[in-house]
Amino acid sequence: MPEPKKRDPQAPANLIVEIKDSNGRVWGAITATAKQFSSGSVGFYANGKVENPDSHERYQLGANIILIGSKPAAE
Repeated sequence: MPEPKKRDPQAPANLIVEIKDSNGRVWGAITATAKQFSSGSVGFYANGKVENPDSHERYQLGANIILIGSKPAAE
């Protein structure tokens, strides 16, 4: 795997991602963990499920949070 172009030494190992609707009601929270992606970029990855507090329907979500400029140059 290629080495990232840059890293953030101040980045934590995990982030908590809170999902809210436009009224501020929390649908859930997931933990995003530090990851080096197959492209060589670094950042965080999360997946999980949240629930609509009104209907109780569940939603699945996934998120990539990528450090801008961390993708290695093409070889």
